[in-house]
Amino acid sequence: MKTAAWWLAGLAVAGAAQGADLTPVQQQMRSIYQELVETNTTNSVGSCTVAAQKMARRLKAGGFKDSELQILIPPGGPAKGNLIARLKGDGSKKPLLLLAHIDVVEARREDWERDPFKLVEENGMFYARGSSDDKAMAASFVNNMLLYKKEKLPLKRDIILALTCDEELVPSQFDGAEYLVNHHRALIDAEIALNEGGGGLLDKDGKPVRHGIQAGEKIYQSFQLEVTNPGGHSSAPFKDNAIYHLADGLSRLGQFSFPFKLSPVTRAYYERMSAIEKGQVAADMKAILQDPPDQAALDRLYAVSPVHNSTVRTTCVATKVDAGHADNALPQRARATVNCRILPGEPIAEVQATLQRVVADDKIKITRIGDGVDGPMPPMTPVLMKAVEEISNDMWPGVPVVPTMSTGGTDGRFLNNAGIWTYGVSGMFHGPEGSGAHGLNEHIRVKSLYDGQEYLYRLGKRLATE
Repeated sequence: MKTAAWWLAGLAVAGAAQGADLTPVQQQMRSIYQELVETNTTNSVGSCTVAAQKMARRLKAGGFKDSELQILIPPGGPAKGNLIARLKGDGSKKPLLLLAHIDVVEARREDWERDPFKLVEENGMFYARGSSDDKAMAASFVNNMLLYKKEKLPLKRDIILALTCDEELVPSQFDGAEYLVNHHRALIDAEIALNEGGGGLLDKDGKPVRHGIQAGEKIYQSFQLEVTNPGGHSSAPFKDNAIYHLADGLSRLGQFSFPFKLSPVTRAYYERMSAIEKGQVAADMKAILQDPPDQAALDRLYAVSPVHNSTVRTTCVATKVDAGHADNALPQRARATVNCRILPGEPIAEVQATLQRVVADDKIKITRIGDGVDGPMPPMTPVLMKAVEEISNDMWPGVPVVPTMSTGGTDGRFLNNAGIWTYGVSGMFHGPEGSGAHGLNEHIRVKSLYDGQEYLYRLGKRLATE
């Protein structure tokens, strides 16, 4: 049984771990990770294709044949390449898919303390754009595919690696996961997919508190609300004003809440978290599990964090407004963007109908912006959960595994909708400060990177061989 002393000793080793202090596996991991994060894959000036080619060269040097590697570039997107690599098993089980996106959010050098496209190791942290989201996981998967190849594992199922582009752009005509599902389904068809979205939480002292596995995510869909009007001269106004119609409708929407709903995943989340939290928060988590839920308890949880509200219901919020064309003219048009994050299993069409009912004004026309993907919640399969929990307990004894549903979005939505059950799990822990993903000075703890690689190695090996 490992103890807290083991964890603290590991922190000290990781803090000093540079160069010769790393194991051979960690040295390989660091080299792959550095090459990947230092390859610019932003939408503006970067190239996922270049990054995919570099990782393909790594895999080929590690023994992968040309027939086991493919770089797939969608028509019209020369910089949007995706890499597929496959290790063949005996075919007795459907494949395991390792999914990670290699594109990153934009980062301006003048805004960052350090060059965002140079890997900097400083005070036990790795800093760079993509250091956490999602090149830590992508590098781990590449590293682990090399290890599996070298070990010549007796695989019961194929292991497929998919490094994809444009996850960070919503919507995108070149999203790699969507492109592969729609045009190359056979190359990625799998029973289980491991993806971003999970991970662990450390307390302020660096000790692990919980380890999360994401099963399901909310559906991203924006709507345009528009009112048109003949307009006229502002010196002779009339009550039929496009701005007023829109403002009144948005005000009614702002007062509306979609119904409270718990899925098996979110129910399990609150059940397990109520045993971790303390005091009023723990009591309130138990209270919302009652039938009917305690509304006062939910209100208190919402005051702690709006994420609690987002976890138990669909949310729709106004994010942009544009109206009028001149200071001295009545508005001929008023528009607003409303962004919705929809619970899995709730049809987008039903949400649109609810919006129309809530704004309660026939002059407000509601249309979709882009095409969201209706997505189911993946089942919490016993084989997967047992593996996740047992490996987690071996590495972090006594730290509970907590099922979560993401209130944001990942490429898992395309796979779940296609029946490829996708789960976010990484073994990478962040402190209370978070990772800075999508923001300034993105980072990950050095120890967390290497622990995550080890965790994913064990999980992939177990799922593919047992």
